Amino acid sequence: MVMCDAARESWPGLMARAQAGDQHAYTQLLKALVPVIRSLAHKHIADEVLVEDVIQDVLLTLHRVRHTYDPQYPFLPWLMAIVSARAVDALRRRGRYQRWEAEESAASDNIADSNAGQQESREELGIFLRQLPLRQREIVEHVHLREMSLTEAAAHNNLSVAAVKSLLHRALKNLRRFGAHHGRS
Repeated sequence: MVMCDAARESWPGLMARAQAGDQHAYTQLLKALVPVIRSLAHKHIADEVLVEDVIQDVLLTLHRVRHTYDPQYPFLPWLMAIVSARAVDALRRRGRYQRWEAEESAASDNIADSNAGQQESREELGIFLRQLPLRQREIVEHVHLREMSLTEAAAHNNLSVAAVKSLLHRALKNLRRFGAHHGRS
């Protein structure tokens, strides 16, 4: 990654000005960071389309968490942590998607049985989910059905990651209990 030291040294000042509401400084910082973010993302990901997704996720994250940066500390490690986290999230999402594609391909050999079983499973899942308190149901839907990361679910629901984990744990515990009672009837 080739970047001018003077440019890199200007980032904390630009971010401090951006935190104070200087839109021009914020725009200047983001324009300078895009090639750096791209380079950092390429260290984790080879797929160019996925790298572009990560860049967008990082820019959104930077916007959302810019108030947490302390200009007294180096900017690059803070940025690298964000890029790394978003790259890992993107790879996890892609891995889940590819795994589902493989499972769907294998299941398509027996479509009639599969569709009937899936419909039954969806209906059963819907019954169980409707028994959960609203907050728990939303967290399960976001994390397990919509494939959001814990961080994304936390941001979407205006909660801390710890609160999301707690709600998810309680929801899954309740779902296991519902399943156990359902299996006995």
